[in-house]
Order: sequence, then C-alpha cells, then structure tokens
Amino acid sequence: MKFLEDAPRFLFFTGKGGVGKTSVACATALTLARAGQKVLLVSTDPASNVGQVFGVTIGNTITDIAGVAGLSALEIDPEQAAEAYRERIIAPVRGLLPETELAGIAESLSGSCTTEIASFDEFTNLLADDGSYGEYDHILFDTAPTGHTIRLLQLPGSWTDFLEAGKGDPSCLGPLSGLEKHKQVYATAVQALTDPARTRLVLVARAQTSSLVEIERTYLELNQIGIGGGYVVINGVLPGAAGDEDLAQALRAREAAAIAAIPGAVAGLPRDVLDLKPANMVGIPALESLFAASSGAGIPDDATPVSDVEDAPLAALVNEVELDGHGLVMCMGKGGVGKTTVAAAIAVALAKRGHAVHLTTTDPAAHLTETLHGSIPGLTVSRIDPEAAIAEYRSHVMETKGRNLDDDGRAALAEDLLSPCTDEVAVFRQFSKVVQESRRHFVVIDTAPTGHTLLLLDATGSYHREIARQVGDTMGFVTPLMRLQDPAQTKVVLVTLAETTPVLEAQELQGDLERAGIHPWAWVVNNSIAAAHPQTPFLRARATSEIEQIAKVHTLTDRFALIPLLSEEPTGEEKLTALTALSSLPA
Repeated sequence: MKFLEDAPRFLFFTGKGGVGKTSVACATALTLARAGQKVLLVSTDPASNVGQVFGVTIGNTITDIAGVAGLSALEIDPEQAAEAYRERIIAPVRGLLPETELAGIAESLSGSCTTEIASFDEFTNLLADDGSYGEYDHILFDTAPTGHTIRLLQLPGSWTDFLEAGKGDPSCLGPLSGLEKHKQVYATAVQALTDPARTRLVLVARAQTSSLVEIERTYLELNQIGIGGGYVVINGVLPGAAGDEDLAQALRAREAAAIAAIPGAVAGLPRDVLDLKPANMVGIPALESLFAASSGAGIPDDATPVSDVEDAPLAALVNEVELDGHGLVMCMGKGGVGKTTVAAAIAVALAKRGHAVHLTTTDPAAHLTETLHGSIPGLTVSRIDPEAAIAEYRSHVMETKGRNLDDDGRAALAEDLLSPCTDEVAVFRQFSKVVQESRRHFVVIDTAPTGHTLLLLDATGSYHREIARQVGDTMGFVTPLMRLQDPAQTKVVLVTLAETTPVLEAQELQGDLERAGIHPWAWVVNNSIAAAHPQTPFLRARATSEIEQIAKVHTLTDRFALIPLLSEEPTGEEKLTALTALSSLPA
C-alpha cells in the first residue's frame, strides 16, 4: 500500500459515506500494530462503527483491542463533547447571572454548530497534547475534520472582545465564545495538520464518479488551508473472481470508466486500489484480508441463490405520494447512497403522471442536471446555491444590523458573517421558500449529506423557537419546522445501502429527526446486489451479506423500497422512469 509507506504519526481517512473509510482505517491500524507500532485509532464520526468492526464496545474512552498488541481505539461522542463544552462556558457565570440569561446562553449552545466545534475541541487535544498521547507512534482518524471547521478556528480577531461589545448576530457567537482561551491549542493542532511530515491525508473513494468527485472537492477544500500531500484509495473494485456474468461485466465497465475519468486535482496523487471482498469487513480475520487481492477462494461453486428478498418496488412509494396531489418529499441519508437518483426518479415519475413538480437540492455536490440529461414537461429543476444564499444573507445583515455600527463594529460583524455557522442560516432562508411551495404542488428535495442536513434542521428548529417566543399565545403561526413535522404535508424518505455503515447512520438520522418531531415516512435501500439476483458464487456471497442489513431496515420502518444494482447508471428520463417500474424479484 503506497499510503502506508513511511507513514507519519497522524493519518486522516476521509471520503463520502459508505465508501469504506472505517474499514480502511481499521485495517491500517491493524497493519501498523502488527508491525510493532503503538497505535491509537480515533473515530470522529457520530455514527461510528469502529467497535462493531472489532467486535468490542469502545465508546468515549481509550480501549485496548483484544488480540492485537499495541492497538487501542477511541470513539469521540459528539453529544458528550458538546455537553462538556457547554458546561465549560456556562460554569464560570453560573450564580452570577439570572437564570433567564443562563437559559438563553444554553439555548445558543444547543445547536449542531456547537456540537461540531466541541468535537473538534476534543480532536485537537489528540494533535496537540503530547503529554497525554505521546506514547503512540501513530494516531489514525476515521473521518477527517471538515475544511470549514478548521477555517472557523483560523478566523482572525478576538471573539471575546466582540462578544463583550454585544455586537453581531448571536447565531454562532454562543458556540464561538469558548474558542478564545483555546487559541494556542488550536494553533498547535493546525500546525500539525498542515505539516506533511506529521500528517497524511488518505482520500477513500469507490470507483464511482460521484465518490471520486467528492474526494477532489475535499482535497481542494483542505488544500486551501494548507493540508496537502494526499493519497487516494479506491475501495471495493470488482475483482476478476466475481466472474463473467453480464452484471459483473457491466459493473467492471462502469468502474473502469469512472477511474479513467478521475478528476484532475486527484488524478496525479499516489493511488491504491482495493478489491471488493465477498464478505463484510467485520472482525480481525476479515480486516487482515482487505489489502490482499480477492481470489474467490473459500466460496463454494454452488453458493445458494438469494431467494428471500421481497418485492418492494419504488413505484409503490410513488403511488402513495401521488394520492395527496401536492406536498413535500425530502430524500435524506449519507453521501454516496444515491439520494439524488432516488429524488430525481420520484420527481420524474410524478411529472410524467401530469403533476407540477419542483425538484431542488440543498447539496453543494449534487448534479441534478447530469442525472436528468435534459428537461421534462411539468418538472422544474433548481438548486439552492449555498454561495448565492450566503452572499445575499451577508449583504442583508450588513444593510440592516450593520447600518448604525461604526467602522470597527461593521468590521467585527463582517468577520462574524465569515463563520460557516451563518452559512446554514443563509441556506435555511432559501429552504423555507421552497417548503412554502409544497402547499400548491409537489416539491422534491435532494438534501445535502447527513451532517449538513442536521445543521439545516437545527436552523429550522431555532427559527421556530424564536417565532414561538416572540408570538406567544397571542396569534397563530406556521413555521417551516411545523410543516416538516406534519406527515400530511411532508414525507421524509431515508435512502441507504444494504451495508453496515450507511444503515447505521440512517438509523442515527432517524433518531435525530424523531427527537425533532419529524417522523421518517419511508426507507429506500438502493443499489442492492441481492435484489439484482446475481448468478456467480462471488456476487451471491456479497448478496447474502446484504440480507442482515435489509432485515434490520425492516425493523426500523413499515414502508420500504428496494432498488437493485443496475448494470448501467440510472441517468436520463428513460432510465429514471424505469427505476420506478423495477421489481425486486427475478424476471
């Protein structure tokens, strides 16, 4: 493995959801430990399944991995980190301020912005505190910090002075109030991140266009803040051992075309290619096989065909959506599970049945136009452009709140508006307009990946609470959150793959939504090998490994669709239309 040659102390694994970041990170940790190194594997993913991969309970304390000398793991719990962060900010003023003011501070520290900053606060100690973690030769991170989180820590100026002056929008100042005293720790952490002799970025992808585009976006974003020297790992490439049936040949052609068209910014980086394995990467023996070529050994030639997959076509969900005549459909889930394809297929089906449909996306990496391949009568396509929304919002705030400030005040306010936390507020404003449209016709939203969606919903909840506080019981009101909570107006569709990590994160997302009073309406399992009913032993073994996850989805929802893995990408009107006519059963 090229990315393991002369490995530095810190390695970061990043990429779209479901590409195998955790598997690659765990196998790397295992390889380094087997070579006699002392290794700490850290997950910063809120839906971490590192413990599940090793078959142990890890949690928010450093835990030794049984049977692997020198290997320990840690799962940073974002909620615990956020609670500790809030307490550190509120504790010094408890007893000095009225309870109403303390409650206001706690409310400002209750959002996803705080959770993200608090998680990074935990993470920076691992980079900067050699006293506590100096014993480790290598510290590996499953899920790298996002570029916008690191950029937040690099903002100039004094947040403490800004807060004391009482200026600016409080949307993100509460979370930021804890940063000032930790500036030196953050500076040390950023120095470690930007030193290629100490840190290596490992970009994990599948041999899929969207996955490869995502690692380029991440690479360029991190390059902007001085993190370079990336390595590419293309995981799960179909091996020759998968046989020569039509499905296998078509998949190999798709993968080869995607790799040949790898985006330019990452095309020249050192690259490793990992074969797809017949079984899931769970347990130490499986992890030890990840970096080896797949031979197909051990798979019986007469592997039993997968027969216990029910017929659950996407068309059945579209039929139910259509009954209301209008409404909002929101497709949510991890990146890389096919939300854009599912959203487009639902929108196209409704439009072809004669309905007015608005298909839009809040995903900055979405490519609706490439998915649709042209216009369709009755279908309006748009994108909630984060850059345009942010520019409009910043201009609005400067013209209103900044109108009566002096030059220093306007400069401080402008600095506050550089925060990514205000970005979510800006996108929320555009999102609210689209939600209103669903009262008149169908609106289908392809959402950003899970973390960004939760930030958007957090902004929706904050807006709702503020309106409720201002209006009280004096008059009726309807907020976007109330529309999302009303199943007669909104249908949330969770899209996933029949794999451990995507299902786990979709389950976490369902829990987060339900705590906000939003109850997912249906689940869609996309790109299922089991539903494609393969014939060769290798692909049958892969299909069998999906059955457990499909069964788990059944326990989480009473409305479900299963889309088979297709030999061709479902793009364009004809193929998207066919997607809502497919059966999960053999022809």
